Amino acid sequence: MTDATLSPAPQPKWMTITGWVLTALFALFMAGASVVPKFFMPAMAGQILTDLGWPDGYVMAIGMIELGCLILYLIPRTSLLGAVLFMGLFGGAMATNVRAETPLFSHQLFSLYLGLIMWGGLWLRSPWLRAVFPFRR
Repeated sequence: MTDATLSPAPQPKWMTITGWVLTALFALFMAGASVVPKFFMPAMAGQILTDLGWPDGYVMAIGMIELGCLILYLIPRTSLLGAVLFMGLFGGAMATNVRAETPLFSHQLFSLYLGLIMWGGLWLRSPWLRAVFPFRR
């Protein structure tokens, strides 16, 4: 495929707005429910990780990785890289919850739910991504 083949067509304004709303909701959730607690409540976040079978000392590292992925995802030029890296992080979270035998729909699949919201926001706001992954009827 050439660049001309992947040139984005104009998109309806509602798609861009909806995409940014989903992106903002995802970003606020990740920041408020995951990144901030790791930095400002490390004892609580560490206890949750310990309960899931993680050894002590990984709270800050995981928080930094999440923050880095979030920043990359929010910058339009690096949003695709941020989304791919987030999916790697979500896969690890899902594997941890499967190994810890947590409830399926509320814990094990939660990373999948987050990933769908994250990719949905990116897909709606990115004509280029829709050109690469078109939705066909």
